[in-house]
Amino acid sequence: MEVVKAVYRQGNAAADSIAIRADQKNYTYAQLISSAWNISNILCNAGLKTVDGIRGNGHLGGARIGIVAKPSVEFVAGVLATWFSGGVAVPLALSYPETELLHVMNDSEISMVLSTEDHSELMRNIAAKCAAQFSLIPSVPSISSQKSEHYPSQIGAMDADRDEDPALIVYTSGTTGKPKGVVHTHESITAQVKILAEAWEYTSADQFLHCLPLHHVHGLFNALFAPIYAGSTVEFMSKFSVRGIWQRWRESYQIKGKKADDAITVFTGVPTMYTRLIQGYEAMDPELQAASASAAGQLRLMMCGSSALPLPVMEQWETITGHRLLERYGMTEFVMAISNPLKGVRKAGTVGKPFPGVQVKIVEDESENDTTGVGELCVKSPSLFKEYWKLPKVTSESFTDDGFFKTGDAGKIDEDGYYIILGRTSADIMKVGGYKLSALEIESVLLEYPAVAECCVLGLPDKDYGDAVCAIVVLEEAEKRKREEELKPALILEELCEWAKGKLAPYKLPTRLFLWDGLPRNAMGKVNKKELKKVLAAEE
Repeated sequence: MEVVKAVYRQGNAAADSIAIRADQKNYTYAQLISSAWNISNILCNAGLKTVDGIRGNGHLGGARIGIVAKPSVEFVAGVLATWFSGGVAVPLALSYPETELLHVMNDSEISMVLSTEDHSELMRNIAAKCAAQFSLIPSVPSISSQKSEHYPSQIGAMDADRDEDPALIVYTSGTTGKPKGVVHTHESITAQVKILAEAWEYTSADQFLHCLPLHHVHGLFNALFAPIYAGSTVEFMSKFSVRGIWQRWRESYQIKGKKADDAITVFTGVPTMYTRLIQGYEAMDPELQAASASAAGQLRLMMCGSSALPLPVMEQWETITGHRLLERYGMTEFVMAISNPLKGVRKAGTVGKPFPGVQVKIVEDESENDTTGVGELCVKSPSLFKEYWKLPKVTSESFTDDGFFKTGDAGKIDEDGYYIILGRTSADIMKVGGYKLSALEIESVLLEYPAVAECCVLGLPDKDYGDAVCAIVVLEEAEKRKREEELKPALILEELCEWAKGKLAPYKLPTRLFLWDGLPRNAMGKVNKKELKKVLAAEE
């Protein structure tokens, strides 16, 4: 419950300190905690069925509460209210179609859905199909309303015996199988926010610009829970906007003006966001480029994660802004475990070293006589999840005998002790003629070719070699138009391999090439390679 207590302490210590900024309105920590308490009363008086079947008594007893809202102060208040009440928060994705929402709600056995007005009609209907109650999240008053706030003293006195209680269920992306509900306790949440706040030096002086989904750990922990634990301000953008982000940075740091009082200091995103920000920068006139680059360069910290950061993107971003993006590694099951340093060498192509208190080991496949040092990453951390919801066998099988979580990611350690992620063992590791290859390594090289905008490498079954290296390529628009005007072929396999042979061993070169207009990605920019393999196999 330390996140809840931290919000309460901040609200009491500095009543006017800003917790959330959204839609050009400011909300203090005091307003956030007071509104969360009011929502908690709604939950506790709803007569919801608890885990042990007992209704009422002012405590939800582990009842699951679905929360659906755009990135807003109401979302945060809904999560805190659920925790006050002894419930388990289940963030619901705005991007999910109805069938996926129903799967998550039925699987997690949600008792009540909390929603803002803009999603009320849809969520009322879906809640009814799941036999769940529905309630609107009351609007949180902003500073301009000048409403006095109530500070319930019970919050500061919450005891620690809830620490091992489930607090949050986040569903996995489902890129390698059916989404699973990952159960985090108050204890694991507290451990993680402390790790992040200390490692990346979050403070009450920080202002985060948040434009990530709130049903994934990147948006929930790195850019929300850890910042409010540290007393920072989180500014929500309702959706990702290239123009809006650059403009917000320019407003924060004007070339001949002083730093704005509400200047953004921290930004974290996924690789596709930085790619689009670069494209937006390139479309600006020289004067606007100068102002934008100068402003972005003055942020304290910029981070990237959720999928591999292509080297050309990292280098181009550093050239434009002076920021060498901080890459880190995490999963829904333990949030963040490994990171490049805040102060020190940030090595391209690596995710850094384990956080203090986190243990990581690489378990090699003994049956393959592999001497490359490549194996499955296994993690033991105080932020490890409790279980997969209603999947005891899967939970048990996901851990080693000595308590390490088996990530399913292949990796290795370089000469400086930095970890290199080679991809999912089930989707990114290909076995070609006796060699074990990383699709991510090949992708990173092909992305350096000037004509390539996006790339996805995967292995398709081959009767002679086991797997055939296949590349799906999206061309740069300007290059595509130029080739069309000159009546040249868009891109052929021979051209790509001729360029790549100086950078890749012969057995790593693609043997099949597919040209697509775009790659299908989920909300966090990840490509579901298992589904792509099925699509390509059906076409052959």
